[in-house]
Amino acid sequence: MLQNLLTLFRYRVLIQSLVVRELKARYRGSVLGFFWSFINPLLQLLIYWFVFTYILPTGREVMGMSPYALFLFTGILPWTWFSSSVLESASVLMTGGNLIRKILFPAEVLPIVVVLSNLVHFFLGLPILLAFLVFYGKIQLSLLAFPAVVLLQLVFTLGVCLFISALAVHFRDVSNIIANVIMLWFFGSPVIYSYLNVPPSIQRFLNYNPMTHILVGYHQSLFTGSLGHWPWLLVMVPASVFTFLVGYTFFDRLRETFADEV
Repeated sequence: MLQNLLTLFRYRVLIQSLVVRELKARYRGSVLGFFWSFINPLLQLLIYWFVFTYILPTGREVMGMSPYALFLFTGILPWTWFSSSVLESASVLMTGGNLIRKILFPAEVLPIVVVLSNLVHFFLGLPILLAFLVFYGKIQLSLLAFPAVVLLQLVFTLGVCLFISALAVHFRDVSNIIANVIMLWFFGSPVIYSYLNVPPSIQRFLNYNPMTHILVGYHQSLFTGSLGHWPWLLVMVPASVFTFLVGYTFFDRLRETFADEV
């Protein structure tokens, strides 16, 4: 496995070119092209602001989530990166079957490209988020921890996507199962609510969810300016690496069967 990981580094140019191709394909034929990467998150944030300010005002100011639209967007943006990557990875090997049948093509490149292309969309949405964070005076020194949280999510997401993509080749129902799991996972993660406002009896169960700590890391580094969750983030370092190694090992064990199954 280690040899394959080292070999994968040699394909960095291939990965880069495939990510660029994927990004161009998403906006092919669009008049505004990549500008949609900025327009979509801006519209999403404005919709949240309108709904939770004028339609569903619920007094969240006293719950440490004010303005709630910005709090929600801080969690939605990384969650979208994660959920989109996992959902797309369930079918990426089947859609890339022509490439996999080529003897010298490294199949793991395909789920990696999925994760990285969604990471680019995540980064393209960040200027909108940061602009509103500045407007509301949320930028603090805790922002320095933001790159570490992104790296944790990248490693964890790669591991999950490698595992899911390999499993889906042999069990085609995985894509449908994953769609439902992601929906349950969303409500089991502190995206639309604050981890700190959850009763301790519920927090105990949320702590078993790796995305809980990653999302709290985003909320604290970007929104609240507090890093009180840092012990759990330290736990997520070996947990993310372990998830990646398990995912890659599982993928590596099944790679010889991909060409026959896709």
